[in-house]
Amino acid sequence: MSISKQAILDAFHYRHACKQYDPTKKISDEDFQFILETGRLSPSSFGFEPWRFLVIENHAIRELIRDNAWGAKDKVMDCSHFVVILVRQPETLLADGEYVQHIMRDVHHIPEEALKMRQGFYRNFSEKDFGLTQDPVAFYHWACRQSYIALANMLTASAMIGIDSTAIEGFPLEKMDQLFVEKGLYDPKVYKLSVMVAFGYRAVEPKAKTRQTISDVVKYIE
Repeated sequence: MSISKQAILDAFHYRHACKQYDPTKKISDEDFQFILETGRLSPSSFGFEPWRFLVIENHAIRELIRDNAWGAKDKVMDCSHFVVILVRQPETLLADGEYVQHIMRDVHHIPEEALKMRQGFYRNFSEKDFGLTQDPVAFYHWACRQSYIALANMLTASAMIGIDSTAIEGFPLEKMDQLFVEKGLYDPKVYKLSVMVAFGYRAVEPKAKTRQTISDVVKYIE
C-alpha cells in the first residue's frame, strides 16, 4: 500500500458531519460506486454481511424522509446521494437458516466437511456467548453494529476523495421503518432500518474539528 499515514489522518481531519450541502454539486458515478464498494468490502462478524444499501434517488421518497426524519430534513433534498442502510431481521440470521447457509456455501465457499463446524461455532456464539437468539432486540442491535462498520468505512472513504457525508440517526425508528415498508422499499420479514447517510459537497466550511486528547480516550493496561 502506498497511502501515507498523514494522508489518512488528513482525511479524518477533513471529514465532519456536514450540516449543509451544495445542491448544485453532484458526485460522479465513478466516485459514488467507489464509496459503495468500500461498504460492500467491509468486514462483519463471521463475514455474514447482514446489510443492504438502498440508494434513494426517488424524489418522493426523499420528501418522505425530509418530512419524518428530523436529522435528515436539512440534508436529504440538497445532498448528491442519500443511502438508507438496512440490516437483516434476526429470523434470517439463524445458524441453520437459508441466508447463513448461502453465505457459507456460495460466498465463502466453505467445504461441506468444514461447514458443519463453522455452523456450530456460529450457533454457539449466537445462542450462548451473546444470547442473541433469546433476545430479538439484541440480535437486531448486533446486526446494526455490523452495518455501522460499513457506514464508517464509507464515511472515511468519501473523505479521502474530498466528498462530504453525514451519518443520520435522527429519526423515529419504528415509524420510519414502517413508512419505508408501506412504500414497498423492502420486506419487513427480511430487513429492518438501521441508519441513514448523506453524501455530497459542503455548502459552507465547517468549524475546526474538536476531539478529546489521546490520553483521555486511551489507557494502556500493563
